[in-house]
Amino acid sequence: MRKQFLLFTALFISLTLMAQKDELKTAEKEIKNQNFPAAIAAINQAEPLMANADDKLKAKFYFLKGQAFYGNGANTDNFSKAGVALNELIQFEEKTKSIKYSGDAGEMLNKMIDGVAKQASASYESQDYENAAKKFNLVYTISPKDTSYYENAALAYYFAKDHKKSIEIYQELLSSGYTGIYTVYKATSKTNGQDMYFATKKEMDMQVKLGVVENPQTVVQESRRPTLSKNIVLNYLAMEDHKGALEAVTKARAQYPNDYNLLIDEANIYYSLGNNAKFKEKLEEAVKINPTDPSLYYNIGVLTLEQKKPEEAITYFKKAIELKPDYSDAYNNIGAAILEKNIPIVDEMNKNLSNFKKYDQLRVKQLEIYKEAMPFYEKAHELNKSNVSTMQTLMGIYENLEMGDKHKKLKELYDSVK
Repeated sequence: MRKQFLLFTALFISLTLMAQKDELKTAEKEIKNQNFPAAIAAINQAEPLMANADDKLKAKFYFLKGQAFYGNGANTDNFSKAGVALNELIQFEEKTKSIKYSGDAGEMLNKMIDGVAKQASASYESQDYENAAKKFNLVYTISPKDTSYYENAALAYYFAKDHKKSIEIYQELLSSGYTGIYTVYKATSKTNGQDMYFATKKEMDMQVKLGVVENPQTVVQESRRPTLSKNIVLNYLAMEDHKGALEAVTKARAQYPNDYNLLIDEANIYYSLGNNAKFKEKLEEAVKINPTDPSLYYNIGVLTLEQKKPEEAITYFKKAIELKPDYSDAYNNIGAAILEKNIPIVDEMNKNLSNFKKYDQLRVKQLEIYKEAMPFYEKAHELNKSNVSTMQTLMGIYENLEMGDKHKKLKELYDSVK
């Protein structure tokens, strides 16, 4: 009985081997005839039989599978399957230390990567972001080591408004430990003064020795991880999911507490949520990191003015102007902060409408405030002549101060642009 079983097993193995070879021969023949659907059918028939195949036959199977799904390279629909098969082939031959098909497989992979990457870039440039995302994703599937294409896919999905998919990829990249750090080797051409880039330092140094280039530089690009975290936040904001955005930015800032862009994102999220106290707190924190950004001082000034602290607000607006002398809105808001002094005076005037002496004294104080605010509004108007709100306020000041000529001239401009 045991002898019969062994004979049956040997017969089964023999038949299986014959079936494997027959299907692979069929696939090989159909590939040569460029009948790729028939080749794929033969490969699908052969695949379940490959478990017990020898290494030589397995390598051939992977190669033919890659060829069948690659076809003539004109149709990218099956490129992902071709890429998987060819990558499996290269890994298999490395493992078995029997290199036969890897060279051709690598060449086929490079053709696929180059072709699809060009299609992806063209789609991105023409703002067909959905197709660009799919193509960049396909490049990554074909060549998993080229992780930057996966990041490109995430960005394209963002612009295609598929924010959930974009977040999914960014989170996957962060979880995988991806940094995006790479080294650039560049030098200046002695012929035309343009930058030239090299694959290795050795190649660059050789060109320097030959006198072809000068000023060699080795530049290590910064980690992309803070940017990935920021882009997750931007996706949540695009979906108007401020809670998700706040959770994402809080998590990111725990890792990168000194990242200025993430801090500004956090501040803006609090502003969107209507939490002005937190918004101001984060802007003040941002000033410590970047004390030369005039918009920070301006926005803190606006919040301080809203808190009915005009004198303190003015110091922030003046700091903004110090850093950006043509900051029209800052001049305008200094004028507005000065006019805040009018509020209690107007209240007193309304209480003393029948007390002419007291009313007149208050009116003198009011006019002095108008005179104090006027040069700031005039400067704001000088810097931005299209701001209708500034013109309206300035006309009101001219009218109160009985400056008829200035009022008339500004009124003509106002009527022409309103």
